[in-house]
Amino acid sequence: MFRNALQPWHLVMVGLVIAVVFGSKKLPDTARALGKSLRILKSEARAMRAEDAASTQDAPSTEAPAPLTPTPPPGEVTPTGDRGRQGLAPSNP
Repeated sequence: MFRNALQPWHLVMVGLVIAVVFGSKKLPDTARALGKSLRILKSEARAMRAEDAASTQDAPSTEAPAPLTPTPPPGEVTPTGDRGRQGLAPSNP
């Protein structure tokens, strides 16, 4: 059904229609603006990649995560309350 849907002459016809609709004067300006936009996009993407690489090198990856709750000093008695039901381990005095 769509075996021969897009032939080279179809592309030529589309190009001619675009040239007639937009005019030959606006096409170079449009292409120039599109090129500038793509250049800006490419440089921003490159800067984001460099920033991401720099941030991963700065942060140490072997550091242990901080505990969720502060641990009491040795010898201090703290009530356990509902910690066992919440999935948190009770503190040992």
